Amino acid sequence: MTHKIVPLDHQPPLPHERFLAREKPDDEAIPMDVVFVGGGPAGLSGAIELARLVREDNEKGGGLGDVEIAVLEKAGELGQHNLSGAVMNPRALRELFPDMKDEDFPFFRSRVDAEAVYLLGEKRATKLPTPPTMKNHGNVAISISEMVRWLGEQAEAAGVQVFPGFPVASLLVDGERVVGVRTTPTGLDREGNPGSSFEPAGDITARVTALTAGTRDPLTQAWTHAMGIGSQNPQIYALGVKEVWEVKKPLDRVIHTLGWPLPRDAFGGSWAYPMGDDLVSIGLVVGLDYHPTTLDVHALLQQLKKHPLFAEILKGGSLDEWGAKTIPEGGFYALPDRLSGDGIVVCGDAAGFVDVPSLKGIHYAMQTGIYAARAIFQALKADDTSAAQLKSYDDTVRSSYVVADMKKTRNMRLAFKSGFFGGAVKAGLMTLTGGAFPGGKIAVEEDAADPKTVTPKQEWVADGETTFQKLDAVFKSGNSTRDDIPSHLTAREDVPAEVARMYEAMCPAHVYEEQDGKLVINAPNCIDCKATDVLGPRWEPREGGSGPRYRRM
Repeated sequence: MTHKIVPLDHQPPLPHERFLAREKPDDEAIPMDVVFVGGGPAGLSGAIELARLVREDNEKGGGLGDVEIAVLEKAGELGQHNLSGAVMNPRALRELFPDMKDEDFPFFRSRVDAEAVYLLGEKRATKLPTPPTMKNHGNVAISISEMVRWLGEQAEAAGVQVFPGFPVASLLVDGERVVGVRTTPTGLDREGNPGSSFEPAGDITARVTALTAGTRDPLTQAWTHAMGIGSQNPQIYALGVKEVWEVKKPLDRVIHTLGWPLPRDAFGGSWAYPMGDDLVSIGLVVGLDYHPTTLDVHALLQQLKKHPLFAEILKGGSLDEWGAKTIPEGGFYALPDRLSGDGIVVCGDAAGFVDVPSLKGIHYAMQTGIYAARAIFQALKADDTSAAQLKSYDDTVRSSYVVADMKKTRNMRLAFKSGFFGGAVKAGLMTLTGGAFPGGKIAVEEDAADPKTVTPKQEWVADGETTFQKLDAVFKSGNSTRDDIPSHLTAREDVPAEVARMYEAMCPAHVYEEQDGKLVINAPNCIDCKATDVLGPRWEPREGGSGPRYRRM
């Protein structure tokens, strides 16, 4: 008889109240007008747009005066925690910088002139017609890390105060109003006691706080829970593992693949993107609703590189960088019922603005950040940052192309819950009908509630040239976490061995191990992909500057 487990039965609840500080700000709190929590595309785009609106208003004699805008980022430097494929739709970028030409953006690596989609078998690659949702002509291949660093420079030039190395531990709340944030302390030892380099947490007050911290943000989870904000479907996630390779031969097209090495009941696919003459981005994304407990996305990516299609691309090359990240995949029906409240708005991946069929989310993050800035500006002008005033952000987003795009593909990812081939047929019908088929919502459960089949641990050996073990890959992420940092991961006690083995396989960074039937957590290895928070131990922000140091992701 097949043995199954439900990850939710072994997952500790999110400690919501830990992320909500229901007390007065510290007497030495730093006063700001607006704080963006997260220095990625959404936060930086919002800060740049808000600074522009304030400047233009003051130039016209609008009387708003100085507006203190801050961006807080947990990475030691901007871009170090940003990872994406990434072939980007430049629409929002052009809107943010209307006076610039495409050739002026230094992080544009290549324009998509040719593309191909393949169905893979273990040794074969069958070319398929490119689905309409996956056509990328007119889009550009970028390094999101480079883009974020450049956006940070533009933000600082506009007068925005950018603070890398400052993760936010909790929101400061007064009743239902968010009044600012509290940062994480630094310099704690393994037991959580102050060490020689200890710096306490600090409070920053704000008239508006924008949550732009990306996928699986615990602050967003805690705030929406406290406010009773739901969604039509729970959010579901995928895990993407990515590598950047220096290659001998330029890649002349964008490649996407389906099929092998994934089992047929798992949703996902791989890519290879040109990033200039000597760089290629490759990666594999797998929905976390996969069924085998010991499915290992990192190991599958290593296996994929041996396929003739990828082996030819990487021939003679060398691994430059490695990383991983979760991606919200729930789509239209998983968007929160409300995106704003008293003194707060939620943007980008934190709210789930990703369109899975088109593999796009960066321009949605930027666009929602821009829309948030416009709503915040009007709220500051009206001297009213209440939920009623900030609701204009919700209204703008709901009537925008962002939600319109996601509505057209609203059931496509959800259709694959019934299997790859059945999902492919349904997705085709959805494309033909503009999303009208099948006529209603496909209901799903959260990933952790989806039963998994207990399977044996899969052993594999890396060759150290094309394929790499997890610890070697983590080294290539630039992980800079000190060894004696307190654990930021909370697991249940007495986790069964089969569940511990599931965590071990799931985590791409070798954070979890099953040893003698027990779960061992190697927290310093963590690269903050947050897959653990979806199916297992809970993640929370840790000391600033911890985690990966991506350069060209």
